[in-house]
Parts: sequence; C-alpha cells; structure tokens
Amino acid sequence: LVHNRRAAEDRGLRAMGADVEMKDEGAQKKKEEAAANAKEETKPPPKELDVLEMMFTNVALLEKSVASKGEPRFVAKVLRQTMSSRKKITREKLADFLAAALADDNPCKASLLALAGSEGSPAPPPPTPAAEGETAPEALVPPTPPTPAQQLLPETEAYAHLLLLLVLVDAKDPAAKGASVAAMVRLGAFNRRTLDVLQARVVYYYSLAHEMFGQLVEVRAALLGLHRTAALRFDEIGQETILNLLLRNYLHYNLYDQAEKLRSKAPLPASRSNQQQCRYLYYLGRIRAIQLEYSDAKECLTQAHRKAPKVAKGFALELVKWITVVRLLLGEIPEKKDLTEGGSAQRAALKPYLDLTQAVRLGDLEKFRVVMEAYAGVFSADKTTNLVTRLRRNVIRTGLRRISLAYSSISLGDVAAKLGLAPGDDTECIVAKAIRDGGIDAAIDHEQQLMCSKETSDIYATQEPQAAFHARIAFCLDTHNEAVKAMRYPPGSGKQKGNDSEKAKARNALEAELAMHIMDDDEMDEF
Repeated sequence: LVHNRRAAEDRGLRAMGADVEMKDEGAQKKKEEAAANAKEETKPPPKELDVLEMMFTNVALLEKSVASKGEPRFVAKVLRQTMSSRKKITREKLADFLAAALADDNPCKASLLALAGSEGSPAPPPPTPAAEGETAPEALVPPTPPTPAQQLLPETEAYAHLLLLLVLVDAKDPAAKGASVAAMVRLGAFNRRTLDVLQARVVYYYSLAHEMFGQLVEVRAALLGLHRTAALRFDEIGQETILNLLLRNYLHYNLYDQAEKLRSKAPLPASRSNQQQCRYLYYLGRIRAIQLEYSDAKECLTQAHRKAPKVAKGFALELVKWITVVRLLLGEIPEKKDLTEGGSAQRAALKPYLDLTQAVRLGDLEKFRVVMEAYAGVFSADKTTNLVTRLRRNVIRTGLRRISLAYSSISLGDVAAKLGLAPGDDTECIVAKAIRDGGIDAAIDHEQQLMCSKETSDIYATQEPQAAFHARIAFCLDTHNEAVKAMRYPPGSGKQKGNDSEKAKARNALEAELAMHIMDDDEMDEF
C-alpha cells in the first residue's frame, strides 16, 4: 500500500510539472506572436510607384516589345499599368513625361506640351536638416528618364499621344478632338506591327472624342478607310476594334441595315480579345433584336453579359436592360432579383424596366401606357423605345390569357373594357389574332359577339412533357460531350521534361498575365 501511494504521488508531481511546462511554452508563444504583430504594425507600408516612374517604366517595356518583335505581354502590361493609374495622371505629370520621353527634335513635342497645358511639376523643396539625435530623412531620388534610343522609338511617341488623349477625354476637354486627329495623322505615317495595339487604342479615343461632342458622323469615312488598311496589313486587333467602332457609329444613328451589311461582309479575325468580343456580341444582339430575331438576340446579349469583365459595371447594366426587353418580347418574365440587385444607383437605373416587367406580367394595358409615358426619356436614351413599343401586343396577349382562364364566355365589349383598349381598336380582330398565334385557346361567336374559352386539357396527356424532358437530357449530353472533348490532350504532352517543361511554365505564366489584363481592363465602362 505504501509503495502504491508513493507511485501515485510521483505521477501527480510529474503531471503538475508537465502542466507548468506547457503553460510556460504557451506564454512564450503568445509573447512571440505579440512581438511579431507589433513588428508588422510598425513596418512602413510598401512604397507606391510614382506615376511618372510608372510611365518611364512603360517606355522601357515598349522597348522590350520592339526588341522581341511585338511580344504581346509587354504591351499588355503597359496598358494594364496605365489604366490602373489613369486617375492619377495629372497634366503636370504628363508634361514632365512629354519633356523627358520625347526627343527635342521631335516635330510633335511642342504641340503635345501645348495641349497638355502645364509647364510641369514644381521643383521639390530642399530637405530640412535633421535635428540633433534624429536621423536625416532620405533624399528623394528622381525616376530615371528614358534613354536617347528610347526617345526615338515611334512606340514612345504613340504612347505619349495615348496618354494625352486619356487626360483630355477624362477632363472632357474640347481640345481632345483636335489632339485625336493630330495623333491619327502622325501615327498613320508609320507602318510597324509593334504599333498595332497602341494605334488601336488611339483610334478608339479618336472615335470617343468625336462622340463626346456630337460629331460621330464625321469619323465614319475615316474609320472605313482604317478598317480596310488594317485588313490589308493583317492587323487583327485593329480590325476588331475598328469594326466595333463602325457598328457603334451606325447604331448611334439607328442605321441598323447598314450595320448588318457591314457586319456580314467584314472579315472576323481568328484570335479576338475578350473586350472586343463582348462589344461585338452586344452590337450583334441589338441588330438581331431590331430584326425580330429575338432568340438570337437573347443568346448574343447573354454571352456578352457572361464574358464582360467584372469591373465594367456600366456595360453590364446596359446589357441587363436589353436582355430584359428581349426576354419580355419572347414571352418570358425576368425574375425580380435580376432587376433589384446591386447598389442604389443600379436599382434606380433599372426601375423603369422593373415597372415595365410588372405591367407585362399583369397584362395591364393601362399600367403599360403609364410606364411608357413616365419613362419615355429613359427608353429613348437607352435606344430601346422601338422594342418597348412592340411589347404592347405581349401585354394584350397576357391580358387575354388571364381573361380566357377566368371566364368560359365573355362579350367582346367586356374584353375591351378589361384590357383598357381604345374605342377605335378592333377587339374582334385582336382576339382572332391571339387565337391564330396560339396565345389563347378559345373561339369567337361572331353572331353574339362572344369569346368562348375551350376546356383546358390535361397537359400531361400530351407529348409536351416528353419533349421538354428530351430537350433537357439532350442539353446535358451535349455539355458532357463538349467537356470530354475539351479534356483531350495531344499524345505525349505529359512527358515533357527539361526545356520543354520550362517553356510550358513560361507559356502558362504568359497566359495568366494576359487573362489578368482581360479581367482588369476598365475601358469597357466607357459607353
């Protein structure tokens, strides 16, 4: 017994010692974590890249692009960095860049500096001397300007024109129109494939500057000539950019027939950027909607909405408006959450289309008329007035369907009163057309002027459920087959070693960088 008692006491003492050691270790870990957190809090934030330094870095990237014979990732990085710092580019910084990046004998340097409207940033004040016992502040190191070889590159001059247009367009300066014309004339003198991407951006702002001041029709002939030149030079980015600008030009003036003729004749490049493809699908969807091809219009607009970058909220909002109207014309009723999600500004912009959807869903012709009159200016600005006017027939058809389900027979006069038809409307003709189109299952008694509804049959006794089920199964099978085809790889692709694997890694890194450029580009929002 004594032996067992001593053994139990020893075990208890050892357990107490282990607990003390664990507590000491836990306290030590907490102290280390607190010290690490305090160190991170006191660590100065990473230095933000100066705008002028960023522009000088972009010039070096353009030189690398020229040396690599038009490597796309360098120009893509230049555009991505420029667009991300777009709001920080001031006239003073732009003047500093133009003075340092362009050679003194450049014929455009003086005019670009004059359009910038600034003499440059003021000289930084001298550093204040440090007090006793304090460390002297670090002297500001000015960014390294471009070398003389970089100053002579046409790509540097094209980048300077692009920066100037960005500043003038953002400020809505009337000088943007003249600056864009001068940039087009100057860049038209060069024939270099390394200029294609920058020149396409300059052409975009050339059209946008004229559109801002209501002179879009003046650039149509020039855009047609530029598109022909881009096709002859196999400039794919230029072709797709200018084609979208021409479609936008035609649709701005409601010239849908000319836009369709151009679209059907113009060649489409094999490799297309995501932004330009979204724009093309949007314009194509608008053309198809005006041509009464609502199914194709819905498909194009939906694809554009799915492919649109997340940051392009204005473009997505415009697509939601058109998709809503097209779905209503197809007889579909959009869900309420599609028109009420987002911020307060987005909900306010979609309020007219929410009221329009409710009027169509209820089949209330009077409410539809009130919505049309109240939001006529909104529909006109959105270019949807023509389509919204066509919805009157859908409202009448919905109202007739509700009446036919509620009454076995009803006089045509009561039908006109319930629908809110005008006295001059031929109610009998409207009902007969709805019956012929299959909107309602009824018959007209011409002698007694009655609309007699037929007895509703059990839909499950027909072939319609089987057809719907077959369509869903076929869609699932097609999706599975496409997924299997997408997973096929060339033989031996997984056995690459050495240099081949390094090339594959470099190629994957390039694709990831280009994908990041696609998703971060905010130029889509300039509608």
